[in-house]
Amino acid sequence: MPLSTLLIATTTGCAIGPTNPVPAGPPASGIQQPGTEARFARLYFAGPTGPRAVSRPTDRPLSPQQALDLLLEGPTPAERQRGLISQVPPMAGQLTATATDGAVDVFVPQKVSTGDLDVTAVSQIACTAAHANVPGNKPPTQIDIRIHENNIRSQNPWTVHCGPNGNVTPVTG
Repeated sequence: MPLSTLLIATTTGCAIGPTNPVPAGPPASGIQQPGTEARFARLYFAGPTGPRAVSRPTDRPLSPQQALDLLLEGPTPAERQRGLISQVPPMAGQLTATATDGAVDVFVPQKVSTGDLDVTAVSQIACTAAHANVPGNKPPTQIDIRIHENNIRSQNPWTVHCGPNGNVTPVTG
């Protein structure tokens, strides 16, 4: 191949001509603005292999009561498509929560000790409350969740901790 043919072939490129600027569309969404803090509520639902945490974006840190209110709304359609359900049954009365330093008192309008509330439901409630905005700077796995039955403050509530896998364990001693 003569040198002149080689030069012509390499300098003509791939036959794509120059273009003007092309609009790129709207700016990216879903990306956090610089200097802002991302906030999420961590809710627990039941999945095919056990408790599963989901994160929902919020505009502020949520109290345990606000997080439980979101939990009671149930999984979103997208979460249901992933196989998540809620084992927290409809209750005759309100589920309420109050937070103190390193602890959350949860008042359940039914009995827990007799099995009226499934252990998975207890895990959903306790872990959702533990991962909310609780004063005291304790990690969620060390927050005391005190479950009071029949919406009555008990001297001996069921105290549990949320484990890293979303299951609760009783606090003894």
